[in-house]
Amino acid sequence: MSAAGAARDPAFGETTGAGSGEAADALPAEAAGAAFDEAPSYRVRALPGIPEVRAGDDLAKLIASTGPGLVDGDVLLVTSKIVSKAEGRIVEAADREAAIDAETVRVVARRGALRIVENRQGLVMAAAGVDASNTPAGTVLLLPEDPDRSARAIRDGLRDALGVEVGVVVTDTFGRPWRSGLTDVAIGAAGVRVLDDLRGGTDTYGNPLGATVVATADELAAAGDLVKGKASGLPVAVVRGLGHVVAPADSPDSAGGARALVRDAADDMFRLGTSEAVREALTLRRTVREFADEPVDPGAVRRAVAAAVTAPAPHHTTPWRFVLLESEESRTRLLDAMREAWIADLRGDGKSEESIAKRVRRGDVLRRAPYLAVPCLVMDGSHTYGDERRDTAEREMFVVAAGAGIQNFLVALAGERLGSAWVSSTMFCRDVVREVLDLPESWDPLGAVAIGRAAVAPTARDARDPEAFITVR
Repeated sequence: MSAAGAARDPAFGETTGAGSGEAADALPAEAAGAAFDEAPSYRVRALPGIPEVRAGDDLAKLIASTGPGLVDGDVLLVTSKIVSKAEGRIVEAADREAAIDAETVRVVARRGALRIVENRQGLVMAAAGVDASNTPAGTVLLLPEDPDRSARAIRDGLRDALGVEVGVVVTDTFGRPWRSGLTDVAIGAAGVRVLDDLRGGTDTYGNPLGATVVATADELAAAGDLVKGKASGLPVAVVRGLGHVVAPADSPDSAGGARALVRDAADDMFRLGTSEAVREALTLRRTVREFADEPVDPGAVRRAVAAAVTAPAPHHTTPWRFVLLESEESRTRLLDAMREAWIADLRGDGKSEESIAKRVRRGDVLRRAPYLAVPCLVMDGSHTYGDERRDTAEREMFVVAAGAGIQNFLVALAGERLGSAWVSSTMFCRDVVREVLDLPESWDPLGAVAIGRAAVAPTARDARDPEAFITVR
């Protein structure tokens, strides 16, 4: 059925359309009306007469009894709340917090009592979708257990009841990052091409499209919400005129469902709220000792340095310097000189050659890294008191500030998906490091940082009980 034909369907009332207002104004009224009707268009309307849904109801039969005018290519937009009611997904309001806990996979953000979480369906939303609206007092609704399965059941039921091939989208209301207000989105789908991948094509100017994937199912959900409303008792809408988005039952597009709209964790650049992201970044900072054979982006390291120098420092000073060893030659020259100095120290300690070889191998983590950084402490702006106690405290104050900068650096590297290992060895041969790297005498190397892509993911680390490290007075 054409879009224009759909617009004139008696089941949808009088003809309407969508097109270019300027083009229509330039034509005689009759011609303008014809052009308007022939422009790409669709119609969306709510289905009246859906009764109060109760547990065990067959939604396909209820919809079929109120929407006998459905035709092939229609798309039904079904509010998730009636799906939840039909599936018995209702609990006592007193159990709401426990229900949220049970539906939650991970907490994305907290703001007071409000929790934004990822639920078991992979959806990121407030309170895991546990909702007290449009449900009897004293109860709350959970989302459908499997919204895609629910959509398939409605689609199949309508095919059996009416002999029509339609698409079904189960919708729910979401807030959105960076945008005020709520809108409906697709949480389940059947028989609908939920995504329209335009990558590889070109725009009207011939420019290549390299990233455009349209969330068709979400656009349909939002369109339906304009006629369903939040408090009008109209939980189902039907879209006509967009038959190209309806997929045959046996096609891969039909089987995909709305789960395809959920972004994979690896591609999710905005996975956490601000404070949660900060805490997550701290836990991501793990010592990595095996690196992949991949180059390191110097820009990523410089961004980490920019984060490092935001650390607190005494007297409004800047006690941090970072020497970046970006060439293999510079890394080898430094590490060879440090190794010789270490061997000399160990021989002076009376260690055996076997023991020396074993100890020196610990430094191989620096050799295996494709990139090295040497953070240094400078005492520019420090105070001199002429008193050993206070002068010692002054230096310790600068060392703490430099350490804070190094921690910032390591955490920022983790945020860039770079592994790192801080190794203290340069602190034991500072003169050698200064000579090889041609550094000022006032620069004190504070270890070396091996940087690269982790060859394997770090193993899970047991959380430490903070109470073991706290004394309250």
